[in-house]
Amino acid sequence: MKRIIISGIIFCLTFLIAQAQDKFIFTPQWTAQAQFAGYYVALEKGFYKDAGVDVEIVHPSITQSAISRIRDNKSQATTLQLAQALEIIDDGIPIVNILQTSMNNAMVIVSRRGQNPLKQVGAKVGIWNAGFGQIAQCMSKQENLNYQWVPFANSVNLFISGAIDATLAMSYNEYYQLLQTGIELNETNVYRFYNHGYNIQEDGLYMTREYYESHKEQAMLFAEASRRGWEWAAENPEETLEIVMKYVQANHIATNRILQQLMLDEVLKLLVDRENKRRIYTLRPDMVEQASNLMFENGMLSRPVTYEELIAE
Repeated sequence: MKRIIISGIIFCLTFLIAQAQDKFIFTPQWTAQAQFAGYYVALEKGFYKDAGVDVEIVHPSITQSAISRIRDNKSQATTLQLAQALEIIDDGIPIVNILQTSMNNAMVIVSRRGQNPLKQVGAKVGIWNAGFGQIAQCMSKQENLNYQWVPFANSVNLFISGAIDATLAMSYNEYYQLLQTGIELNETNVYRFYNHGYNIQEDGLYMTREYYESHKEQAMLFAEASRRGWEWAAENPEETLEIVMKYVQANHIATNRILQQLMLDEVLKLLVDRENKRRIYTLRPDMVEQASNLMFENGMLSRPVTYEELIAE
């Protein structure tokens, strides 16, 4: 009898360990919002389950960023901007892109009092302290603007209070937050990077090369189910918004439905390549080369990072 009980315990432990190993943890690079709508859809609609991948979405916390969870093997995949991915590889952590969602650059500079950002040499400009402004820093040097960068967390309060002259913003996020405060934004005081030769892709789906090499089938199934989620979101934006709000509320995010609607609309537009007018979900070699050269020339990389280093084979 004792042997039977011990055998039962061992079986249960083995089963639980196997279950834990089969769990696929996905961590977006930021808190819950419409920026990650396609992944929420893929989970809620059962696309991951259909693909045979047991996915759990765990957002980053104040004490643990998405990339730190990847480094510590607590998450299997995350989202990163292309410029971030280049920095991580340059730091000696091989990562690969298994799906590219953003085909266009969403970053803008917004200036106060209707001024042109390109005429504000030496201006104090807000930048995310989480590190999403690499291309903007390169642009400032390329255009001899010598901006003074002032870090902020996730708010536009510095700009609204008048503490800074201008701020970086995402066209799907802070840009709309500023509009909601009543600030007038127009072609004069808004600089859109994609219109000025800096249309470099942003969000993509990444994992360590080590994990990818040992879990290729799982990685590709996860990527394809995620792509399916984004396609469904593009075709069903109203229901997608309901799904987004479920995650926003569950994670106690301070936002509102109108902002998430605007964010979703903009993120879905960013899925479409400006040149061929299609959603292609792949990194563009020309954008990788441009980003790598820009960052290397401006001292942000110790060496150029190649397209081949980023691609999952």
